[in-house]
Amino acid sequence: MVEEPGTEAVRTPASPGGPPVAPGARPAPSRSGRPLTIGQVCKLLVGEFPDISISKIRYLEEQKLLQPRRTSGGYRLFSTDDVDRLRTILRLQRDEFLPLRVIRQELAAGRGQDAPRVSGAGEPAEHEPDASRPGPIALRGGGTAFHTLEQLCDETRASAALVKELRDFGVVQGTTRDGAIVFDDDEREIVRAAVELSHYGVGGRHLRVLRSSADREGALLEQLLGPSLRSRSAERRAEAVDALETLAATTMRLKHLLLVRDLRRLVP
Repeated sequence: MVEEPGTEAVRTPASPGGPPVAPGARPAPSRSGRPLTIGQVCKLLVGEFPDISISKIRYLEEQKLLQPRRTSGGYRLFSTDDVDRLRTILRLQRDEFLPLRVIRQELAAGRGQDAPRVSGAGEPAEHEPDASRPGPIALRGGGTAFHTLEQLCDETRASAALVKELRDFGVVQGTTRDGAIVFDDDEREIVRAAVELSHYGVGGRHLRVLRSSADREGALLEQLLGPSLRSRSAERRAEAVDALETLAATTMRLKHLLLVRDLRRLVP
């Protein structure tokens, strides 16, 4: 097997096509557009992520988290954006202990842009803070606890009248258990958000618009992935749920951007 150019750089520091790199030095990604080999990327990030390796980078590529450019000979070339994306992935693994499935959602939601750029000296450079973004979406195992109306009002500080209004307009539904209406964790958080909005005069009739929008988006995603979600194959169903979570996160990101764009037009 032919080894990619630059893989030996992890063991014998060198800069292909340029002057030798001193032992212990870390090459910085070129801002002039010159890409880095996989070995140079390892050397660049090893100080920040000591457990990084060429095989780990290749594995992340196999998991569709990275897509470096390939030469005609099949060698990987990493752009500055590729390196920034890799840094974000490694940071989410190390600092937040996120599994790759959730990291994929984070990147789809735009969080990959949060990684600080690296200056020529290899130090983080200043970057403009971006607007807040929706977080990843986890669809498995949610909303399993149940809360009575009294518990719901106590935990969210909602009035019984507000909860009734939300039910009347289909914002929350509740379910009957042992003769009483109870609400799951997801609906509890919906009520909590409705309470905050109520301070601005937003009621159930206004939130009906958001409810209708969510119904339409859910129908679209079901149209795209419904057959796979109903597959007899457990593996295919699991893959479909992963795709559904990613699509949902991306959809929320797009909605967020569209809303921010429109609201900025209101600001003088």
